[in-house]
Amino acid sequence: MDISAVKERLERTPVIAAVRQGGLTAALSSPAEVIFALDENIRTATQTVELAHNADKLIFIHADLTRGIGKDKCGIEYLASIGADGVISTHANLLRYAKEYGLVTVQRYFAVDSQGLLSIREMINSARPDLVEIMPGVVDKVIRHFASDRTPIIAAGLIETKAEVQAALSAGALAVSTGRSELWYL
Repeated sequence: MDISAVKERLERTPVIAAVRQGGLTAALSSPAEVIFALDENIRTATQTVELAHNADKLIFIHADLTRGIGKDKCGIEYLASIGADGVISTHANLLRYAKEYGLVTVQRYFAVDSQGLLSIREMINSARPDLVEIMPGVVDKVIRHFASDRTPIIAAGLIETKAEVQAALSAGALAVSTGRSELWYL
């Protein structure tokens, strides 16, 4: 699979259908042209790939979350052999193997603080994935989800502006923790 073909599809339909077991049918009938299969296993992966391709969708399998295949070169070889278009992983070595088998690679990162951002940049430069998925995409939503619980929420990580402090507090956080000294005076 050529990364330019993936980019072309994502430019047309920029929302990727990320599915777990039971969600594939809805993704196949959606306008999304790219599917991320996040909860596969060795028994279902072949059928998932076939169904996606029959619906003219690109299918990426999350190698770290696929049960029943090794998290090694043989596991990636298996995903390539069943026709997966790409692989998602947090592990650079799996993505290197995926490139050897002509798969498009998506490296998933969890951005939690400013040091993590530096680490992500270093890992991107080292692993050279085709695409990068950075999580979480919507922090305010996460805060709102937990703000209704009895335990007060402290928002932390990557908070660098007054607007970000205000957004976290507006979403329901009791407080914000930040290393930005200029924000300590708000």
